[in-house]
Parts: sequence; structure tokens; C-alpha cells
Amino acid sequence: MYSEKYPSHLLEDAVQAIGSLPGIGKRSALRLALHLLRQPQENVHHFAESIVRLRDETLYCKECMMISDEETCSICSDKSRDHRTICVVENVRDVMSIENTGQYHGVYHVLGGIISPIDGIGPSDLTIQQLTRRVEGLSSDAEAPQVEVILALSGDVEGETTSFYIYRQIASFGVKVSSLARGLGFGDDLEYADELTLGRSIVNRQIFKP
Repeated sequence: MYSEKYPSHLLEDAVQAIGSLPGIGKRSALRLALHLLRQPQENVHHFAESIVRLRDETLYCKECMMISDEETCSICSDKSRDHRTICVVENVRDVMSIENTGQYHGVYHVLGGIISPIDGIGPSDLTIQQLTRRVEGLSSDAEAPQVEVILALSGDVEGETTSFYIYRQIASFGVKVSSLARGLGFGDDLEYADELTLGRSIVNRQIFKP
């Protein structure tokens, strides 16, 4: 028995699946479902297989927690990068934004979010412990150049709280802790900053002041 809104349960299921994505309403989901229905079968199969492979086969770099095709991502595997300068970011999109500036040549650490008590996200829900171990290991080599940790998090309350917490965890290791120059407005996300502004914020970074 068909539903009142859709002539087919298959179409209804597809619309519901597409509509579960963020920012996609029912009308947009229906339009996309009908668009897929008009495409060649092999195109739709490739689309579906790409989504399944993304979910099932994507790995997280054992060094920086960035999504990767291998155990170690291409950035961490690059010996030409400065592995003693670690840029701490909230998510994968921030890594992509910074890389697009061409101004940064160190490595990264992806937290997977920021501390937000309202959303029930605490330090243990992020990769802060892995970052602390990583920084401690690097700083144990007294003959090597000083380790620098760049806190490239948003300037809102949650971002500042997360930066302060990380600073407290790593300050005793004798590392240099810096933050982006405030060319970015309060609360701005790195994802939406233009490349020139973001690049200058990295180059002109400042010592972090808790």
C-alpha cells in the first residue's frame, strides 16, 4: 500500500535517508532523490559505493587523528614538514582550510571537537590525551629544537576553554604554546575565514596567554 505522499515506498525511503543529512529539508531531499532516479544506474551505484566506502574504509591517522587512507596520513608521512610544530585544530575541515593557505609547514593534531558542557562534550571525549602524550614524547629530546604547539581554535567561549585546558596539560613540558593572531573575529570558524586572513593569522601567531 502506497503512502499518501509518495507513489512508492522506495522513493519515500530514499527521501527519508537523504533528508537525514544536515541542512537537507524534505523538499530538497525529494528533488535529490528524483534526480538520482533519472541518472544512469552505474552513476548511482558509484555514488552509493563511495558513501559506503567512506564510512567503512576511512582510517584515522595514528599520529594526528586526521582522516586518512593509511595508518599514517600524508602530512605526518611527509619528512619535509616540521614535525616539532603542531597545529591543534577542532576538525578535519580546519586542516583543509589551513593547508589551502600554503603558509603552514608543520603538522597537525585534530581534536574531534571542542569542550562544550552544554553539549555534553568533555576533555575525555576529545583526543587531548593523545596530544599530551605526543607533546611529552617530543619534548623529552632535550637536544632537539623546542616544540611549538599552535592552538588554532575558535575564539568563542568553548574554543577559549579548550585552549586553556590544553595549555594546562602541556605547559609543564617546556613547550612553546602560541595561538592565531586575532585577524579572525571573535567566534569565527577557521572553515569560513578567507585564505589571506587565515594565512596571516598563522604567520603572525602570538604566544598564548591564559
